[in-house]
Amino acid sequence: MMGLFDLVQTLTSPHPLDRYLELVRPTLTLHDMRAEVTHVRRSVPGSVTLTLRPTRQWSGHRAGQYVQIGVLIDGVKHTRCYSPVNAQGRRDRHIELTVKAHSRGLVSRYLYRNAAPGMVVDLAPAAGTFALPDLRPDRILLISGGSGITPVLSMLRTLAEENFAGTVAFLHYATMPEAVPHREELEAIAQRHRNFHIELRYPSRGVGERIAAPVPAVAPAGTGPEPGAPWSCAAPAIPVGRFDYDTLERVAPWFAAGETFVCGPPSLMESVRRIYEAEGLGDRVHSEEFTLSTTPVDPSDVTGTTIFSASGVSAANAGASLLEQAESAGLTPEYGCRMGICFSCTAVRRSGCTRDLRTGELDSDPDQPIQLCISAAVGDTDIEI
Repeated sequence: MMGLFDLVQTLTSPHPLDRYLELVRPTLTLHDMRAEVTHVRRSVPGSVTLTLRPTRQWSGHRAGQYVQIGVLIDGVKHTRCYSPVNAQGRRDRHIELTVKAHSRGLVSRYLYRNAAPGMVVDLAPAAGTFALPDLRPDRILLISGGSGITPVLSMLRTLAEENFAGTVAFLHYATMPEAVPHREELEAIAQRHRNFHIELRYPSRGVGERIAAPVPAVAPAGTGPEPGAPWSCAAPAIPVGRFDYDTLERVAPWFAAGETFVCGPPSLMESVRRIYEAEGLGDRVHSEEFTLSTTPVDPSDVTGTTIFSASGVSAANAGASLLEQAESAGLTPEYGCRMGICFSCTAVRRSGCTRDLRTGELDSDPDQPIQLCISAAVGDTDIEI
């Protein structure tokens, strides 16, 4: 059978067979993986949740991983990385993505405004090392902030569907209750699993709440609601501040014996890491970043010229990433996440020196592949794009 496919591929040259199949139906492909949007929800201000039906090539994801999708905007394909929020191993093979429309996010704003059932997007296999281990720890702490909720929510929903018998604590930071996506799922999980401690915090308002299991209908008189009365999904508001050691002790007093997974703003990630490292527990923290944290650059180090040799274009170094520098020079290199996790913008550094914007580390080995989005030129540099 593959011999026949190879023959057809040869006969349709110079275009791959998928270019012809997509004219019949966008999701009819031999090699390329795509997904069709089947449902769209805008239940949280500024966010959109998409349910995708992937083509047959989809092999699933591990809770916490991300996928890269490609969206055509004004005739140009743009790719971005998003973490599925659904539990791993979904029987219908569908993927659920919750995308927050960031003010400078071209793709996220486009999806928020324009996504509709029937839209087809390109899809790459799930990737990333931020994931629940196959052998589940007995105690798991999940911490998230803002849009960082997506990978840890997949973890929480996976553990719930597995009827995980261990101890789970989930702590999420948001600006306000209305900004918490998938709250109905959180309430359902708290109702079904008494071993899951779920707490939401709103530091800007100085309060938080615990999504608690319902009080049993048979509770003694005076200790709970009357039989048949509706249950409250949250305890009374509690005063809270930013994440600190006291927070950790209150939410998960057993944290030293468990594994912690965290995703959110850099300030939250740094607070968690700092506490764990001070306790000698740095290896107990597993994290995923969806924003690029950079090290300070001395302006005196920003010198020289970058040559984009494959295009015959050159530009004076400005201290920005090579991806931004190339775009400012009128080039359009391929990219995805813009933060060093998807490797879409990899190019070869023919000569010169570059700095890793995350760590400040310098590298000058010639003819080496580098990631444009997390690298900046140091002096005269030749990049093959």
